[in-house]
Amino acid sequence: MRGSEFGFREVLRDNNLVPNSSTPVILLGGPSGSGKSYLANRFGNPHLPLDEFYRQISEDGHPESFPRTGYGEIDWDHPHTWNQHAALNAVDELLRQGRTQVPNYSIATSSYSGHREVHGTGGPIIAEGIFLSEVLEPLRAEGINVQAYYVDEPALLTTVRRFIRDVSERRKPVLFLVKRGYALFRAHGADRETYRAKGFTIMPKAQLKKLLAELAAIQDQS
Repeated sequence: MRGSEFGFREVLRDNNLVPNSSTPVILLGGPSGSGKSYLANRFGNPHLPLDEFYRQISEDGHPESFPRTGYGEIDWDHPHTWNQHAALNAVDELLRQGRTQVPNYSIATSSYSGHREVHGTGGPIIAEGIFLSEVLEPLRAEGINVQAYYVDEPALLTTVRRFIRDVSERRKPVLFLVKRGYALFRAHGADRETYRAKGFTIMPKAQLKKLLAELAAIQDQS
């Protein structure tokens, strides 16, 4: 994904655009089902859901095929199925303009059904998603004020919570969800260490919830 990262930097430099680095940006990374969306929705001002920037299934094979899992399905947990460049631009637009357009992404159909506008109202901007280890470095390289946390929940709890949610929302066929859930359960520890190596602070959800509440309160007073 390095090409997308450099493209983001070039857009800023070519247009002589400097993001408002005084607005706090908080990244919440971690596995699907760990509670990132809940925390961002509760404490974000605004909540920026970067998983909405998944690529659509119509892009598979145009020009390159999406990565596949060992069981032959599209690997939706691989960052190459996600539009890093568009996600970075969304953060930039929020900082510069106070608003940005976010796709309405359907996991069930792997496609967009329009877009919606997300408005910034003073911060903190809390961006969350499963690919946030891919965006911390390019954001910091532009001098943006970023704090990055990994929502650390037990692997088994996260797996059960994710499966119940995905089945109830009919996100994918049950057999796919079982195979994906087992693969993510096995990769849980290694993924956490990847986030740690990329500069994220590993923090239990309860502790992170308390921290975000304190940060949001401070921002409200500023």
